[in-house]
Amino acid sequence: MSLQSFAGSQFAETHEVLNQVPSLDGANLYRLDLPLQEWARRFGGGWAEDQLSVYGGLAGGTLMAAGFLANENKPVFKSHDRYGNRIDLVEFHPAYHQLMHTAIEHGIPSLPWTDPRPGAQVARAALNYLHNQAEAGNACPLTMTYASVATLRLQPDLAEIWLPKVLSGIYDPSNLPLEQKSGATIGMAMTEKQGGTDVRANTTRAHAVGSAGPGQPYELVGHKWFCSAPMCDAFLTLAYTARGLSCFLLPRHRPDGTRNQFYVQRLKNKLGNWANASSEVEYRGALAWLVGEEGRGVATIIEMVALTRFDCMIGSSSLMRQALTQASHHCAHRQVGGRVLAEQPLMQNVLADLALESEAALALTMRMGRALDNPHDAQEDKFARLVTAIGKYWICKRAPAMIAEASECMGGAGYVEETIMPRLYREAPVNSIWEGSGNVQCLDVLRALSKEPGVLDALFVELGDGHGDARLKAQINKLKAGFADTADIQYRARQLTEDVALALQAKLLLEAGNSTVSDAFLASRLGGEGGRVYGTLPRGVDAAALLARSTPHLA
Repeated sequence: MSLQSFAGSQFAETHEVLNQVPSLDGANLYRLDLPLQEWARRFGGGWAEDQLSVYGGLAGGTLMAAGFLANENKPVFKSHDRYGNRIDLVEFHPAYHQLMHTAIEHGIPSLPWTDPRPGAQVARAALNYLHNQAEAGNACPLTMTYASVATLRLQPDLAEIWLPKVLSGIYDPSNLPLEQKSGATIGMAMTEKQGGTDVRANTTRAHAVGSAGPGQPYELVGHKWFCSAPMCDAFLTLAYTARGLSCFLLPRHRPDGTRNQFYVQRLKNKLGNWANASSEVEYRGALAWLVGEEGRGVATIIEMVALTRFDCMIGSSSLMRQALTQASHHCAHRQVGGRVLAEQPLMQNVLADLALESEAALALTMRMGRALDNPHDAQEDKFARLVTAIGKYWICKRAPAMIAEASECMGGAGYVEETIMPRLYREAPVNSIWEGSGNVQCLDVLRALSKEPGVLDALFVELGDGHGDARLKAQINKLKAGFADTADIQYRARQLTEDVALALQAKLLLEAGNSTVSDAFLASRLGGEGGRVYGTLPRGVDAAALLARSTPHLA
């Protein structure tokens, strides 16, 4: 055979494509997520089911595609225009604006404030849970805009000016003064390079322009090492006055329409969170308005921080869910050794373990949403004060390892950028770091228990007597002994926080009444039979039922 005839023969086709999984593109992320449906209904968000179904279709379709584009085309900082004028603009790909527009239009930053019916925080958490699965980076400005409302309301004169635009439901990315915009977003700038989380080490100074006091203008001079979403219309920030660290609202524009003395120095080159811009900034006499009393800055901005920490719980839970969705879908269709992966016992053990982790994270997150829906209930208020820190610590800590395991279920397919798995893995650590690292959260747990009367009692009221399960009762007794022993309690703070988180998750799963889920969780997390890696569930767990509950079923 000649070379010419060989090249044109059938041997030029080396193989046909076999044993590949069907695409998830366009899947409705709400409709394929039975646990989300059940937990949203359980805690009062069932009235938003139609809205959640609509957003689930968007999140699995157009927003998922936009998420890939927004990450492939990172924001770009433009310090000057072509004429040499300082402009301090960050330019985003159109996909980023599409994500922001859709989220704001559907109420992710505004729903609990504009429609504060029972279950509104739970419904909004479910919306955010869906959005984060498509793209988690731009959840940063969405979260800060949502959370800023709690702090702005402490200063009614500023709230009257800003909240109509913040809560308008309109995304307006134009770089214009507030009066000329139809909608506004709010960012945050707290930490400085010498202090980080220790904001009391800040050096930024504020000087009253005229009369000092709440709602009055000041000029700020200093820097911020992390300013999240620098194209927001205003920022809640911290600076020292003569009376101590204080909270300010700093807009991008001054009342006369000129740009404020707010200068972006550079964008951070981050491990993940690529679609979102994080920056270093300087204030060179930037005009800002005092929110709350002078010297009460931390107490004022903590109203916002508590809600952003809640969104860290939502964010990490949603990343875990999307990783589980991808892994369980892959294994339901991929064959190895002539057998579907999801039918093989060891893989069933791994996937079922991942499904338990995901649902337990969701359960605790939605329970937090219900607490936020009842701020005037003393028990719920104390529960939220404590569990915000517990949930942020535990759920955010569990996410990276869980996502890594889910990626491994997909083999090499889970390691390439054509899938979403590398992005989920890169994104996962930020929620542990942002708004206070793990140690900060655990110390905050101890602070709440030692300084705020009734918080420890509220925890044990929530946990009850173990709901008839000996393993949970033993965990509760262990907690009581652990908190009663104050020797080296800071050293043990992580262990205590983990023990509380597991007890709360077990209690919630027991109460929900699905014995397949609760029995497996209790046996593996509190029964002493689970291991330190995923895929070590004990004998007797109904792994097939757990997989049926968590695996996408496409029409």
